[in-house]
This record gives sequence, structure tokens and C-alpha cells, in this order.
Amino acid sequence: QVQLVESGGGLVQAGGSLRLSCAASGSILSINAMGWYRQVPGKQRELVAVIRRGGTTTYADSVKGRFTISRDNAENTVYLQMNSLKPEDTAVYYCNAKVGTSYLPYDYWGQGTQVTVSS
Repeated sequence: QVQLVESGGGLVQAGGSLRLSCAASGSILSINAMGWYRQVPGKQRELVAVIRRGGTTTYADSVKGRFTISRDNAENTVYLQMNSLKPEDTAVYYCNAKVGTSYLPYDYWGQGTQVTVSS
């Protein structure tokens, strides 16, 4: 079992910055990758950024150059630094941890944190 606790959402004006944090606990060694997804009402949850065990990262095209995912292994925490925020970044952001194998993957999710960007 993996538990994820997010923090750092809020309201910010366009062009501003926010940093999201996700603290993992439980079966930490089973985690293969951690990332952030976001969802707006009526749409599917979409990948924002992921950082893998080896340190490689992937970003959605819409956030490249503006968002940075990083991790603190000592604190078992993943961060999402969001700069130059746009109104279209408004969503509920969810932390994700992937465990298991390619044949039997499993996702853990945080409770979600609201990010609202005003124009």
C-alpha cells in the first residue's frame, strides 16, 4: 500500500507560480514512477508530468518549459513547480504513484488539490 498526500494548490493570477507537493508513505520501495495528473469537469484525467525511478521525466506538451517535476528521495516527496500559469491550467491536480510490473501495473492516487488560475 502507498499513501499519497498532496498540498500546495490554490488561487493564483495568470502568469503566477505555484508549487505542488506530494508526500508518499507506505511501500515506498515498490514505486516505479510518480507523477501529476489533472482533471477538469467533463474531461478525462490527463498526464501533466512524471518522474521515473531512474530520474527520467516526461511532460505534457502543454506544460513543457513552464512546469518542472522534481523529487526529494530523502523526504519521499515529489514536487511540481508551475510557472507562467495560464487560465487553462485550472484543474484538480492529482498525485500518482505507479507500482507493479508492465504486466500487472497498479496506480495509487492522492486526494487531489485544486489549482485555479484567474485571468
